[in-house]
Amino acid sequence: MRLRRSHDKAAALLAALPRDPRADTYPMPAVPHGWYAVLRSAELRQGEVVSLHYFGRALIAFRGTDGQAAVRDAHCPHYGAHLGAGGKVVDGTVECPFHGWRFAADGRCVEAPFAVRTPKVSLGGLPVREHSGLVFVYAGPGAPAWEVPEIPETTSREFASPVDDTCRARIHIQEMRENIVDESHFHFIHGQAEPPVQDWRVDGPFAEVRGRIRRRVLGRDIDNTFDAFMYGPGVMVVRTHGPVLSVTAVALSTPVDDRTSELRMLYYLRKPARARFLAPALKLVFRAEALGEVREEVHIWDHKIHQPRPVLLPHEQGIRQLRRWYAQFYPPQTPPGAPAADHPARPGWAHDAEGAGAAGAAQSRSPGAGLLVGDAVQVQDLPQGTPFVAAEFGERTQQSAVGATAGKAVLVDGGMEHPSEEQG
Repeated sequence: MRLRRSHDKAAALLAALPRDPRADTYPMPAVPHGWYAVLRSAELRQGEVVSLHYFGRALIAFRGTDGQAAVRDAHCPHYGAHLGAGGKVVDGTVECPFHGWRFAADGRCVEAPFAVRTPKVSLGGLPVREHSGLVFVYAGPGAPAWEVPEIPETTSREFASPVDDTCRARIHIQEMRENIVDESHFHFIHGQAEPPVQDWRVDGPFAEVRGRIRRRVLGRDIDNTFDAFMYGPGVMVVRTHGPVLSVTAVALSTPVDDRTSELRMLYYLRKPARARFLAPALKLVFRAEALGEVREEVHIWDHKIHQPRPVLLPHEQGIRQLRRWYAQFYPPQTPPGAPAADHPARPGWAHDAEGAGAAGAAQSRSPGAGLLVGDAVQVQDLPQGTPFVAAEFGERTQQSAVGATAGKAVLVDGGMEHPSEEQG
């Protein structure tokens, strides 16, 4: 059932447009510091290895013997095999498909066949939390200073199983978040009669936006309230209440790489109190009505450019307020609106916040190379002999690029060394 064919037509027209190179240029780093949901819990089964790619980084996820989720770097430090391409879980460890090296959930190598002693090497990784049916990881320097609260609708029997919709767009995730406070777009994309009046509140890494939206659905004008709770840069929960339907939308925005972001929407519809059997039909109507609007936004995002100083009308206060709040998730020396770098923004954190001993990313230039200090992921891209500063594993030493495996090794006396946690 298609209720809004205009979205399909608009999407087709936008898809045919050539991309402006400026659409891939942003003054802010690609990965704001914070928590991101990379999996639903049901997608990570015991005994399986799941391959992921977020933050410009190849990752794997698996469960240890205790059932706890682990998210680690995907490439084996021994010889570079991708552990998600044929790797398997053995006794709560992930085994490399190439040479059988095994790594525990904390990243430590616990077995290396034919080795006299087990090498003291580790897989890098990210701090993990799991609740509300989601696996969250923290991307940023140091240990997390705040947590994403549990989302009660995800486990409540009062709500139907979610409508799950995932899409990707060539846009920075900050602009995905700005969408909720872009008052005027509610008229042109979502059928709102006029821009909603919003109430903005901030509490450190958390923010809340309240408002009312009125739209026409199936020929009937519906007046709803909405309350959007933002938990850092990657998680937002929007609760919409109305006379016909109440929906909790869990919006998960995650950087994929320098140019692409993912938006995963989980829509939890409250079951009608006196007709719970209607929930499946309501989900079908909701899917047909709402998802087309999201697709139209995605196609617009794919072609828009970032405006550091947009020309805002008097009622358009939300974008300015959100940008001020959102700036806390970037390093202090790279605020939104700063001059664009001469290369795409990089994740900029060559570290393992769980204790692998890496230093985190200092976002200053290294001498003579145009490279970010701490951005060891760039090593293999440099010509042999190019000088750079290695901030990996707690050291800053002048080195030469030798095509090292990114983020896994540093040059030591002309050879390669893989420092362990104990060496950090």
